[in-house]
Amino acid sequence: MRIGIDVGGTNIAAGLVNESYEIIARRGVPTNPGSGESGIIRAIIALIKEITRENPGHNIASVGIGVPGQVDPETTRVVYCNNIPFENTKLKESVEAATGLPVFVDNDANAAALGEVLAGAAKDFRDAVLITVGTGVGFGIVLDKKLYKGINGAAGELGHEVIVVDGLPCNCGRRGCLELYASATALKRYTAEEMKKHPESLMWELCQGSADNITGKTAFDAKRANDEAGTRAVDTFIKYLSVGVVNVVNIFQPEAVIIGGGLSKEGEYLLAPLREILERERYSRGGKQTSLITATLGNDAGIIGAAVLNA
Repeated sequence: MRIGIDVGGTNIAAGLVNESYEIIARRGVPTNPGSGESGIIRAIIALIKEITRENPGHNIASVGIGVPGQVDPETTRVVYCNNIPFENTKLKESVEAATGLPVFVDNDANAAALGEVLAGAAKDFRDAVLITVGTGVGFGIVLDKKLYKGINGAAGELGHEVIVVDGLPCNCGRRGCLELYASATALKRYTAEEMKKHPESLMWELCQGSADNITGKTAFDAKRANDEAGTRAVDTFIKYLSVGVVNVVNIFQPEAVIIGGGLSKEGEYLLAPLREILERERYSRGGKQTSLITATLGNDAGIIGAAVLNA
């Protein structure tokens, strides 16, 4: 048995994973970035202890943690995270000292990609890129069934490729990064902007009259009901996400691009327009082409992949 922890910008999810890559127990808490580095580490430790206490009799071999940022492959320190306050953070050492368990740390998108390769949508592919759409936009690159991390563990941060020159400022220090335009956070922003301009939109009813209740589903649900404002919000989001998808295909030509994260639950309602743009804009013509599919493990991919980081 192994424990996998998926640290996101919004929530921390933890699970006890068996040898068949099944999650047999799970817990979660809000990330609460305002609590700082120490607060987030305490929350991770508390989740591990809670799962261990509530599942006696299981021999827990290790803990794996996926974090939304760069992890030094030699020291395993979390060098930098864009959406949570980790910088040169000794996460491995802190958690090992508190739990007495071996701890392994990697980028969260890498962990999710590993999960999909071992137990999900990418089982039949040797080369695949996972795009996780959440608070930010994460990428995990699998080449020849192995994670590609680059020389310093920072490969795959394509959420911080600039797609709008001199665009919106990003926490990473650049302007116009993909994740500012193609994340669930961005979709919520488009939704709020359309709602403000169109008080007659169905989205107000879906949000019980308050923009505070906007979710990533709001605009999609409105578009399904032929709401024009919701349709514009979704179309804007898909336009920008497609830039990232086409760029990945042109750079790597993988067997598959897998869309993960909560919005992947939209299925073909999301993939169909993305495929249409990909068919039109990718550089390659004829022969084998990249498949565009959704992750099958959903949010569990990060937990499962994190749990087996050392396997």
